[in-house]
Amino acid sequence: MYKNLAATFVAACCFASPVFSQTREPLKVGFVYVTPVTDAGWVRQHEEGRKAVEAAFAGKVKTSFVENVAEGPDAERVIRDLARQGHKLIFTPSFGYMEPTLKVARDFPDVKFESITGYKTAANVAVANARHYEGRYLAGIAAGRMSKTGVAGYVAGFPIPEVLQGINAFTLGMRSVNPKATVKVVWLNAWFDPPRERDAAMSLFDQQADVVSFHTGSTAVMAAAQERGKMAVAYHSDMRKTAPDAQIIAVTHQWGEYYKRRTQAVLDGSWTSANLWGGVKEGMTRVEGFGPKVPKAVQEEVLARQKDIAAGKLRPFAGPLSDNEGKSVLAAGASLSDEQILGMNFLVSGVQGKLAK
Repeated sequence: MYKNLAATFVAACCFASPVFSQTREPLKVGFVYVTPVTDAGWVRQHEEGRKAVEAAFAGKVKTSFVENVAEGPDAERVIRDLARQGHKLIFTPSFGYMEPTLKVARDFPDVKFESITGYKTAANVAVANARHYEGRYLAGIAAGRMSKTGVAGYVAGFPIPEVLQGINAFTLGMRSVNPKATVKVVWLNAWFDPPRERDAAMSLFDQQADVVSFHTGSTAVMAAAQERGKMAVAYHSDMRKTAPDAQIIAVTHQWGEYYKRRTQAVLDGSWTSANLWGGVKEGMTRVEGFGPKVPKAVQEEVLARQKDIAAGKLRPFAGPLSDNEGKSVLAAGASLSDEQILGMNFLVSGVQGKLAK
């Protein structure tokens, strides 16, 4: 009798399982943003990634985000709250979120975390970043071709390796077409401070820079270039809406495909911790949005070099390389390894400035 009842129960469960799967609660996916959501910039690109997840998994996924969360204790509080609220996948896209993410992850082993731009993993914490420096090198080529003074400015957030990679790659790109080009750096020690970003750009224009690049979170540098009639390289997003005349090129970040892939992995139970560093080849960064001032020949040159990077024919950090104090860093014929790039702690020849304290 009991065997018959058990068989009936199993059969009923098996028959009913599709109904259960259809009525299952949507997977809750959370995102934590280091700045407010604006029309363009770092957070905007991650917000576009979140929207891509919602569109791809309609009915299966429910996403939410918390914006303008400071790195440090406040980040830990927000990440912990999302985990307590039942989010089973949480994306934390800011370098300073790495340690808070790891701390919360230890207390919620059944939640999957994606530490974007972090480098420490755990069983339930994956990390991912893009080789933004590849786009920076390409933007440097455009800047080198367009600059009349041979002087560029760079508004930088913090002296972490990712920022140094960008400054150095941009400089090397410029000097690949103008060996005498120089890049002047202003450090802000902040990711998002529009008034100071603007002031830094203006000060660089006053120091002969006729094109500026930046590694901060707003469009303030682009707006300053538009106001002064100078040129600028957009970062994170295409910013022609802010600087229709000033933008010469944009280095953009593309997170949608990665976010969709990782969400699908949680849905089908195949998610595992991983460490991905993808670039032009993987479609995670690219240049686009050429401005009206950029000649067709320059556009074609930059796009050709982008194809070379994707094919592995061009490596931005190839020797010979020296730092800006004259010390040899890399011999001719050699290239920096990923480990060396990830630990970058110097400025290349051509950069005027020192590492911020």
